[in-house]
Amino acid sequence: MRVCLIRHASTSWNEEGRIQGRTDIPLSARGRAQGAAWRLPPGFLGAACITSPLSRARQTAELLGFADPPADARLVEMAWGSFEGRTLPDLRAQPATAMRELEEAGLDFRPPGGESPRMVADRLAACLQELALTGRDHVVITHKGVLRASLVLALGWDMLGKPPVRYEPEQALIHGLEPAGKLRFEAAVSLAVQR
Repeated sequence: MRVCLIRHASTSWNEEGRIQGRTDIPLSARGRAQGAAWRLPPGFLGAACITSPLSRARQTAELLGFADPPADARLVEMAWGSFEGRTLPDLRAQPATAMRELEEAGLDFRPPGGESPRMVADRLAACLQELALTGRDHVVITHKGVLRASLVLALGWDMLGKPPVRYEPEQALIHGLEPAGKLRFEAAVSLAVQR
């Protein structure tokens, strides 16, 4: 089995560099055009789809041709608590946020009122175990924090330093999914139509 994890298309907050977290921001006009131009990687036409419950992920699924796929709360973006709506440069520039020290915690980075990447990886792992029981390939429309959690699970990344795999917002991460729910990284592939 395989899973194809796709980050939702662009929102106005993405374009402004704002941290969205659980704030339910819909796709922007640019994001709707972007998602409409995307195509699923080879081998995933006809795959089952599951999404985050946030509107930006649901709208992206619709643009990719999935009509009302099931949503799973375990695929929601990492909760950023009081940091939602702010920008990373702003947070890093304000000593009172202790952002630089928080970032040095890697998997245990936890913004005030939010959750850690380790918590995101744990809930993703539980979701993947259930998907593995279906015996089907899946397209998972979700968020950056969840894609990063998939690299934690597949490659043992401690989230200190850059991700072990370079990927862009318009790429999907493809992983093999073993029957017990363990991930094996396969590739980062473009969603854009090749001309």
